[in-house]
Amino acid sequence: MARVVGGIGTSHVPTIGVAYDRGKQDDPAWKPLFDGYRPVARWLAEKKPDVLVFFYNDHATSFFFDFYPTFAIGVSPSFAIADEGAGPRNLPPLKGHSELAIHITESLVNDEFDMTVFQDRPLDHGCNSPLSLMWPHDPDWPGAIVPIAINVLQFPLPTARRCFKLGQAVRRAVDSFPDDISVAFVGTGGLSHQVHGERTGFNDTDWDMRFLELIEKDPAQLCEMRHADYIRRGGAEGLEEIMWLAMRGALAPKITKVHQNYYLPFTTAMTVAVFEEQEAGTPPAAGRNAEAVS
Repeated sequence: MARVVGGIGTSHVPTIGVAYDRGKQDDPAWKPLFDGYRPVARWLAEKKPDVLVFFYNDHATSFFFDFYPTFAIGVSPSFAIADEGAGPRNLPPLKGHSELAIHITESLVNDEFDMTVFQDRPLDHGCNSPLSLMWPHDPDWPGAIVPIAINVLQFPLPTARRCFKLGQAVRRAVDSFPDDISVAFVGTGGLSHQVHGERTGFNDTDWDMRFLELIEKDPAQLCEMRHADYIRRGGAEGLEEIMWLAMRGALAPKITKVHQNYYLPFTTAMTVAVFEEQEAGTPPAAGRNAEAVS
């Protein structure tokens, strides 16, 4: 049976990947960020997950606004690195785990989630920007990913609670996968930032710290928040935090944060956090359409 080793929440700022590719790891402006990801890389090296289930959003790269699904899952055996305007990054293609992805898809549909299923579409910085800091990739990645895209760009958006329930349903699917593999869940996006309009450059560190506390200890409060609440507190793009709730929903009710790094050098509060379940293997609430929290 599949085993869950924990979860990771991380920002997916494209400039992280740019700085990495340009060898800025020891640059004074970037070193605090890269230093914060080294414990994550060590954690992954220790836990050795076979698969990362990756909750992310596509930035109008593989899906555009004439066809932008609410939830989409990739089932290909591999995924190319997207060209986001400056050529694809010099990274090997991301390995997929088709068997687990198809199993999750079937389970989600039976759990009343209407999924869009995609193949042969490249993955953009929503996946590869943080992943290149967390996993070694020369000459190849040490494991596979199952990408699950969440719409946080084009209204109407899924609610925070719906994302949490998605994570719960994905966990039930992983728990029922018969093969002996280990899995970690990753939620990307945020934290506070806004890149357009009158509040361009907006951040709120107090809210970021509160969010990081609640995602660990009381996600029910985050599930109650409306989109407008997230935007008011964390900026328009801070709404990406609902993707962390999908990761959180996939973990046990009680978790422990074993690492956190927060760095705000410019417009985006860049954060990474690692969570472990207090009782290994304890799944979220079972049952179709289970409530976000009991």
